[in-house]
Amino acid sequence: MAGEVKTITVVGAGTMGHGIAELAAIAGFKVYLADINMDILNNALQRIRWSLEKLAEKGRIRESVNTVMSRITPIVSVKDGGYSEELAKALSESDFMIEAIPEKLELKQQLFAFADKHAKESAILASNTSSLPITEIAAATTRPDKVVGMHFFNPPVLMPLVEVVKGEKTSEETVAATVDLAKKMGKQTVVVKKDVPGFIVNRILGRLMESACLLVEKGGYTVVQVDATAKYLLGLPMGVFELADYSGIDVFYYVFEAMSRRGFKSAKCSIFEEKFKAGEYGVKSGKGIYSYPAPNKYVKPSIPRDEAKVDPLLLMALPINEAAWLLRDDVATKEDIDKAVKLGLGWPKGVFEYADEFGLDKVVEALQRIKRDFGVEHAEPDPLLRQMVEEGRLGRKTGKGFYEYGEVEEKKMETLLVRVEKPIAWIVLNRPDKLNAISPKMITELSQALDELEENDDVRVVILTGAGRAFSAGADVTAFAQVTPIDILRFSRKFQEVTLKIQFYTKPVIVAIKGYALGGGLELAMSGDIRIASEDAMLGQPEINLGFIPGAGGTQRLARLAGPARAKELIMTGDMIPARDAEKMGIVNRVVPPELLEQEARSLALKLAEKPPIALAAAKYAIDFGLESNIWAGLQLEASLFSVLFSTEDVIEGVTAFLEKRKPRFKGR
Repeated sequence: MAGEVKTITVVGAGTMGHGIAELAAIAGFKVYLADINMDILNNALQRIRWSLEKLAEKGRIRESVNTVMSRITPIVSVKDGGYSEELAKALSESDFMIEAIPEKLELKQQLFAFADKHAKESAILASNTSSLPITEIAAATTRPDKVVGMHFFNPPVLMPLVEVVKGEKTSEETVAATVDLAKKMGKQTVVVKKDVPGFIVNRILGRLMESACLLVEKGGYTVVQVDATAKYLLGLPMGVFELADYSGIDVFYYVFEAMSRRGFKSAKCSIFEEKFKAGEYGVKSGKGIYSYPAPNKYVKPSIPRDEAKVDPLLLMALPINEAAWLLRDDVATKEDIDKAVKLGLGWPKGVFEYADEFGLDKVVEALQRIKRDFGVEHAEPDPLLRQMVEEGRLGRKTGKGFYEYGEVEEKKMETLLVRVEKPIAWIVLNRPDKLNAISPKMITELSQALDELEENDDVRVVILTGAGRAFSAGADVTAFAQVTPIDILRFSRKFQEVTLKIQFYTKPVIVAIKGYALGGGLELAMSGDIRIASEDAMLGQPEINLGFIPGAGGTQRLARLAGPARAKELIMTGDMIPARDAEKMGIVNRVVPPELLEQEARSLALKLAEKPPIALAAAKYAIDFGLESNIWAGLQLEASLFSVLFSTEDVIEGVTAFLEKRKPRFKGR
């Protein structure tokens, strides 16, 4: 169906509607954008043009702003108290309608009844609702099989996720067509197989907010302590109350009210209710849980790291329990539930990944505590969690939980997390609140961790990545206050020593890049052997904007990877480039969807771990040392290493396995 879509009508030109229209136009569709008057529409068009210009500046769109704008036709949807003939005509020409009007069921049902009457028989009618049942909206039509939820996230142009929601009578063909259309609009999708209130993201977010309220109102913690825990211990992009302010307390209030009316049980939160009744909605009103300089002027509230004093499991237990119910009731797959919270909420890990890391036995204990101490009956552990605990599937510590793991050893350093999952090891830059900014301490610990893993014969491949939302945004400038040039020279030398250690390591080093890889972060990444980046990654050497140049190998490795001309352009302009452009330049090897980054890195690492270790080291040395010399010296080095390998047991094993038509078992001897 989506392959046949040429024209889309978006009804509602507010924050969500105009963003959806922009996405559709960028994707090449003809778009009718409808709202109740031209003032709203003109404002929407201005905002779309502004957004397109910003995207064009960053190289995110392939066509001119005017070309994209030419695909959008504004139409007034209301006339004489009813829907207009103009809207009827647009719908008659459209293959797909996306509704983005206020969250009132009767309004949506009126619109869908009108669309049902005037749209093509083959047209799909989608709602961007975040909380109202698709089944109830579809009841106003004679084509419930072609009514579907298509829930974008705010802002639609930037947020990568779309929840595709199946009503009771929505056909599989409609779901597939909607998924396909969302992908053509550059989005990643999850399918909500049952029409439950709040779908996936809002149900899990609702539990997180419920937990935050309980901890403040009944647990004796402060708002700041809860938010600090969310940000610094769980690695969430914002504190829970900070997020409520940022998105609008009124928005969440209406969404959760709608969910509650349809059976979603939650503890009453007087904090949000009082703020809502007082008109203190957060950033939009200038005051909410926190205070802001003026309405619509966001300034990060003060949330000190040392206030993170809450057990993070008490925040996450109810969301995990909700996710377990969604999985057990077949509302969505395990993979889609984790994908939804990562892409829709910006969580660094999926909810089931958190569960496995905490340990499911500990999750059950936390739920029982919440039920007992806070009087929350629906905190009763889900039967799926109890079953998994009884079976000993507790998560990482037993090697199997919601996911399966090998034997795991974990070591936490001040700035790093080192995790050994034989035969691979992870070095995780672990300063997520600082976007993993590189400090002298991190350089020291990184060198130490590399040395220890190199001596560990059980580790065949090392993966270097970052915690939270970024690989590394660069060197920690705050660590260099009142330093002398000689101090900087020493730091640069030590940093270069670490990058050289990685480049000439005797084991393959894979770098998994998400979010930002800037300045020293990119220099660190470029010293690895293979770089895998997520689609949302941004790379660059912005040092020139601060008055200096890369100091840890950026001028040398970038030139070798992308060529001197490209390197000069990137270093001299200080511009950031998206992962896809970096892939074309040869800076990264491959680009994958964000939720697949860890899986791709692990899969490649396990593949390399099956290869002969000595030959892998020889291949690295032949290439890297060869590049630093002339071709005659490089060829001689290659021949020498080639001949030496024939003295190893691994070559005998490789040849024998080939002749016996079996998989070789290399031992690095």
